[in-house]
Amino acid sequence: MSYFVQSLKLWFAPERIREDGDTPDYRFSLANERTFLAWLRTALALIGGGFAVDQFLPDLRWGWRIGLALALLASGVLCSLRAVNHWVRCERAMRRGEDLPSSRFPTVLSLAVAVVAVAMVVVVLFGWEG
Repeated sequence: MSYFVQSLKLWFAPERIREDGDTPDYRFSLANERTFLAWLRTALALIGGGFAVDQFLPDLRWGWRIGLALALLASGVLCSLRAVNHWVRCERAMRRGEDLPSSRFPTVLSLAVAVVAVAMVVVVLFGWEG
C-alpha cells in the first residue's frame, strides 16, 4: 500500500495512529493539535477573504475579482487539507521517535498570499476599473 493512501486512511481513523510506536508526552500531542487548529484558522481566514473579495468588491473588473477570490479560496482549501496531513505526519513521527517532518508548504502558502496581496495593491493603486 502506498504511503499516501496509508496516510489518507489515518485522516479518517486517527485512532489507528496509536498502533504505531510509543505514546509521546501528551503535551507534544496537544501542541500538535494546537498547530493543526492554527492551520485551520488560517484556512478559514483565506476562505473568508476569498468570499469578501467576491462579494464586497463588485466594482472590481470581473477577471481581477474572480482571480483574486479563487486564489484565496484555493489557498484556503489547500491549507485545510495540508493541516490534517501535517497533523498525522507529526503525530506519527513523535510516536516513532523520529524528527518532525519538514515541509515546503508554508513557503508555498506565503508566496501565494504575497502574490494575491501584490495584485490587490496594484488594483488599489490603479483603480477598480483599470
